[in-house]
Amino acid sequence: MPTSAPTRLRLPAARLFSALLGLLPSQCALCRAWPDEVLCRACLDQFAVPVPRCRHCALAVPPGQPVCGACLRDPPPLDECVAACDYDWPWSACVSRFKFAGEAGWAAPLAAVLRRHPRAADLIDAADLVLPMPLSQERLRERGFNQSLELARRLAPGRCDAQVLLRPVHTPPQSGLSRADRLRNLRGAFAVEPARAHGLQGRAVLLIDDVMTTGASLSAAARVLRQAGAAQVTALVLARTPAPGDA
Repeated sequence: MPTSAPTRLRLPAARLFSALLGLLPSQCALCRAWPDEVLCRACLDQFAVPVPRCRHCALAVPPGQPVCGACLRDPPPLDECVAACDYDWPWSACVSRFKFAGEAGWAAPLAAVLRRHPRAADLIDAADLVLPMPLSQERLRERGFNQSLELARRLAPGRCDAQVLLRPVHTPPQSGLSRADRLRNLRGAFAVEPARAHGLQGRAVLLIDDVMTTGASLSAAARVLRQAGAAQVTALVLARTPAPGDA
């Protein structure tokens, strides 16, 4: 169909660019060190430092407090959620280039940021299935690739499956909506592929996403996976939007 042509044309080019980015000499995108990695070790050590976060929603919490008050009152359907960093500079700028400017080559360095988190390896190893948060067909045609899938492929190439969790309903943009409005907006947005549902029975599933704002999308996806029989659902996200008022 004519509407699918842009996706077929842009995906191979995006992957080729990503591969070339890993082979060519580079300048650090943050400090401009040359030659170096796209994100140099010094910048990762400075800007990708893990902080104490709520086990279930990944918001920053005081040291020694494993769960925030909101999750104590109303536990989300995620057994654990880990965020590598806050959605703030420099990561907001990096994600914007990756997600909205079509620079698929950012997948490898941003996956490396995720992999640096002390909990990342354990979550990946414990998962039977690693699922990227899906995009609707409309959003996929618009962007040319699913940024969460590109991250998941690099984190767990042998267990990444983009055909289990689907997003059959195209919803309006979530930006500017409250968590309650986001949850209403997401009703029916996610589904499990019927032919693959049997593979979820009793399995441990890890969701991969680039940005977590309120957690509404991850919660909606986790509920669908649990209804399909998943025994455990965890999430690993690159960046978490700080709570209002957080410094």
